[in-house]
Amino acid sequence: MIQGEDEMKILVINAGSSSLKYQLIDMDNEQMLAKGNCDKIGLEMGIFGHKTADGREKKIEIRMANHTEAFEQVKNALLDSEVGVIKDLSEVAAIGHRIVQGGALFSESVLVDEKVIEGIESLIPLAPLHNSAHVQGIRACMNVFGKEVPEVVVFDTAFHSTMPQKAYMFAVPYEYYEKYKIRRYGFHGTSHRYVSHRVAELMGKDIKDLKLITCHIGNGSSITAIKNGKVIDTSMGLTPLDGFMMGTRTGTLDPSVVTFIAEKENLTPAQLSDLFNKKSGLLGISGISSDDRDICKAEDEGDERAHLAHEMLVYQIQKFIGSYVAALNGVDAIVFTAGLGENQDTLRERICTNMEYLGIKFDHEANKGVRGKEKKISAPDSKVAVYIVPTNEELVIARDTKAIVEKL
Repeated sequence: MIQGEDEMKILVINAGSSSLKYQLIDMDNEQMLAKGNCDKIGLEMGIFGHKTADGREKKIEIRMANHTEAFEQVKNALLDSEVGVIKDLSEVAAIGHRIVQGGALFSESVLVDEKVIEGIESLIPLAPLHNSAHVQGIRACMNVFGKEVPEVVVFDTAFHSTMPQKAYMFAVPYEYYEKYKIRRYGFHGTSHRYVSHRVAELMGKDIKDLKLITCHIGNGSSITAIKNGKVIDTSMGLTPLDGFMMGTRTGTLDPSVVTFIAEKENLTPAQLSDLFNKKSGLLGISGISSDDRDICKAEDEGDERAHLAHEMLVYQIQKFIGSYVAALNGVDAIVFTAGLGENQDTLRERICTNMEYLGIKFDHEANKGVRGKEKKISAPDSKVAVYIVPTNEELVIARDTKAIVEKL
């Protein structure tokens, strides 16, 4: 039932525990036809929003008891006489899913079958919230779109699977690696993969000849060192809590801080996880918000803790960049992407300003006010190039899905 080359439409899905984001992409020109999200799945009242590329919109409050009911809304919107973009469901050639944790099982994107679903389920202990939701999403898709529509899974961890053992092992007793597969996995791989390949194109060079540091800075953030197209290290670890401070996450911490707080405050592992994942980071230090826009406003108004939160963030990012330059033995380009990386010119400026020793000559004018656009923001004579490259994880998922489905 695969259609002609010229009209392959792929539905890209990112299913969370109580949410579902989607995009329908026409692979003929790689353009998004429609996108939307289902929020508050499983709660008393949910929100469904859908928007087409030409600006038609639908937003309703409706109860969606589970992911299957959410997909019914997606299907109805895509076929809708007013906001729809397809005439018949058969126009959806394939479905691509984002999966957060692929563990050591999956090092590349694969076609979904029962064995693959079992594999994703077996990794639920490593990503309890995400992977169980992804499986619900895959099964719900089958219920609504039918089993004959091929589904592909693309893993956040896969791009990082080239990391050498010396980079991914933690210095805890080796038996825990053998028993529980405790190691560094890294996340945002789909984003790091997209922006690293894209920056190589922008530089007119082969990625196999480049040393790159990609900075995905958003509410969740990670930095990756890429040598000759392969990841050699990344800042997130066993879970997306490791690395540098984020909107509500601590980033790297002295493990004794965890045991100390646990004893003093009498907290359970679940409460500690909540504290470090949801109440720390920019929110914990500023006491204001996890949203950087609020912290910027407070800092402009002279709030000292907002200023401290930003100083800490910049310093931690600079340290990661410095350590990855050492790991790579040099760097050709540094790339900023994701919510803050793409939109926060002050943050980019602060990070790059004290990096002269690296050979970074920052172009302050080129950087000023740039939001969500591809742009080189280093001076022409800078030894190290600095770029903004907006990420496009959905497109990577759609491309992988297309490549796999075309071989069927």
